[in-house]
Amino acid sequence: QVQLVESGGGLVQAGGSLRLSCAASGRTISSYTMGWFRQAPGREREFVAYITRSGGTTHYADSMKGRFTISRDNAKNTVYLQMNSLKPEDTAVYYCATETSFIPSTRPTAYDYWGQGTQVTVSS
Repeated sequence: QVQLVESGGGLVQAGGSLRLSCAASGRTISSYTMGWFRQAPGREREFVAYITRSGGTTHYADSMKGRFTISRDNAKNTVYLQMNSLKPEDTAVYYCATETSFIPSTRPTAYDYWGQGTQVTVSS
């Protein structure tokens, strides 16, 4: 079992930045791809970014490219999401998740363990 706890969300003005953290416990996450997803009210959960176990490969949803950066510190069992140039449409609950199949994916169903989420609200 892996327990994931997100933090770092909050209220920010458009154009601002936030850094989300996802701290894992129960098992080391160094062997797994880690992903970030988000879900806005009334919408399906959508892919934001993933990072492979070594950190050598990252992948982003098109709307996040150039604005968001995913990173990981395996020694701290933690994954990060740096979000810059935030827009009101980025408002959502952000979740981190662990994929244990060793095949990086953008599909939420491919991820096995999820955190409880952290709210990000971007005001215009």
